[in-house]
Amino acid sequence: MRALTYHGQGDVRVDTHPDPRIEKPTDAIIRVTSTAICGSDLHLFDGYIAMMKAGDIIGHEPMGIVEEVGSAVKNIKKGDRVVVSFTISCGHCWFCEQTLYSMCDNSNPKPENAEAQMGHSPAAVYGYSHLLGGIPGGQAEFLRVPYADLGTIKIESDLPDEKVLFLSDIFPTGYMAAEQAQIVAGDTVAIWGCGPVGLFTMKSAWMMGAGRVIAIDQVPERLQMAREHCKVETIDFSKDDVLEKLKEMTGGRGPDRCIDAVGAESHASNMVAAAADTLKQTAHLQTDHPYVLQQAIMSCRKGGTLSIPGVYGSTATIPMGAAMNKGLTFKMGQTHVQRYLEPLLEKVNKGEIDLSFMITHTEPLENAPEMYKKFRDKEDGCIKVVLKP
Repeated sequence: MRALTYHGQGDVRVDTHPDPRIEKPTDAIIRVTSTAICGSDLHLFDGYIAMMKAGDIIGHEPMGIVEEVGSAVKNIKKGDRVVVSFTISCGHCWFCEQTLYSMCDNSNPKPENAEAQMGHSPAAVYGYSHLLGGIPGGQAEFLRVPYADLGTIKIESDLPDEKVLFLSDIFPTGYMAAEQAQIVAGDTVAIWGCGPVGLFTMKSAWMMGAGRVIAIDQVPERLQMAREHCKVETIDFSKDDVLEKLKEMTGGRGPDRCIDAVGAESHASNMVAAAADTLKQTAHLQTDHPYVLQQAIMSCRKGGTLSIPGVYGSTATIPMGAAMNKGLTFKMGQTHVQRYLEPLLEKVNKGEIDLSFMITHTEPLENAPEMYKKFRDKEDGCIKVVLKP
């Protein structure tokens, strides 16, 4: 099969690999019909995530047609059309029983790698380094799906792929981000990042009763999409001091809820801060860019909540004194996708949300290396890329 393959920092290529096969009775094989490039894939591409190896297959936002199932798979069968959750979860460990699916104890076949860095291992994730299992990803013609009964949701409507594909990751991720922000009716919610996760977080914040949503970015087409499709107010951080602007917009109090939908590769408007963090990276004192976290902590009102769906790889310096003295609540983590699949699919089927609004580029899988660069560099108005194997 053809699959997008990691060859080193900034170097991905479409190579030929053996077709996957059933390895355990709980596995399924799907023929991928659509798959997407996630913003967190760029963290792999740019070298922010540890333990990537040359030859790894990338991608964690796939859907397709079931080609084969293991003997223990009961919920899906050959020929079914399914969306695949990006987190891999067994369904029967203590964490899965609490619906904390992204913390599954059993799906990571190499837990010692994550334990050494994090203390405990979270769930495995498709195509996301050997820290999280080294499981081949979904930017490929075929995909092996472990724990297939829990890790897929059947699509029984005739909606096109583009209307349901993002149930795999970014719609549940945006929804959980808004949920973890603990939004109360009428709250002012500030969301850093107008990329795909940020846009779905904005939609979700409105669903949860936000009275006002403010989005922060610097890319004109992203800010425009946020205004037009998500009906939010915007701040261009390349033109305005975010902390001062948010104070001005909220009468000095600050937003009630702040959400970091960017993660490890946020950009600084203050070049002195950027240079200092680059020196920390060089000295191995810091591996992530924490500009959004720093701004969100300083901006959030006293007693507010900071939700973090943005992916971080390792170490970042943040104003913990401000967070503690302001009494902020932090909620974060990889998404418990399986918890949200059925209720969010119901919203899609009822027409409450159109998941396809953010797609700007649809390309053959063979064009993936070019599209990674275009997405990273924010060229050609690129906001979300769907690949067709």
